[in-house]
Amino acid sequence: MAKELPKMYQNKINKEIPNIQKIYTTMYNKKEEKRAVVNDKYTIDQKIYNIFKSPNYIYKIDVIIETADGTFNKRIVGKSKNNLITIDNEYIPIDKIRDIYTK
Repeated sequence: MAKELPKMYQNKINKEIPNIQKIYTTMYNKKEEKRAVVNDKYTIDQKIYNIFKSPNYIYKIDVIIETADGTFNKRIVGKSKNNLITIDNEYIPIDKIRDIYTK
């Protein structure tokens, strides 16, 4: 059992504490709109950020990159300001990426 504190150590809270977080997203409201949102640059940047911050990424990670030229299986090792860097020392411009996801 927890030991109860004497009255002199108890604080009175006379205000409402807004500790409930509300998170809203407009990313996937409908299943049909899923592909249209993927072309958004913020979404691509967020996906790249999530790939590099995932627990699966240590030094390199296998991804599938969709561009206007086609779909490529690449192993990325880093990111510069405007490019992804592959293990073969290729630079893939982030602006040309339509979608990116891990294998």
